[in-house]
Amino acid sequence: MQVHHILKSKATDAVVSVKSDTAIAEVAKILAEKRIGTVVISDDGEKALGILSERDIVRELSRQGAGCLSEPAKAYMTSELVTCARNDDADHILAQMTEGRFRHMPVVEEGKMVGLITIGDVVKARLTELAMEKSALEGMIMGH
Repeated sequence: MQVHHILKSKATDAVVSVKSDTAIAEVAKILAEKRIGTVVISDDGEKALGILSERDIVRELSRQGAGCLSEPAKAYMTSELVTCARNDDADHILAQMTEGRFRHMPVVEEGKMVGLITIGDVVKARLTELAMEKSALEGMIMGH
């Protein structure tokens, strides 16, 4: 299965992004309101500069206290992004996410974000694929 299959199965292909100078407090508010775990940092809505997760914010809160909430997103974002393309293999993406211990990956084509996939999206797609394979094998065994 390829990344574009996963993107098609998602309820929305929108990527929630914020500008690099957005205050951490505002990012936390967006994460809570949208019930998501991460935002992509992008000043133009197309080029991914970084990614900032709930975990990143909690980590800084524990280190610095509430003072970090007024800092800009760029101060705590992960700037060395691992990205993928629509035609990448989902099993490879799952392995990268597991090895790198991250849960979100921007999908980029020609330098522009076209989506965001999560480890949950990849696992769900893989389970669906396995269920279809199981059903097909059972049908073959039963002679259907």
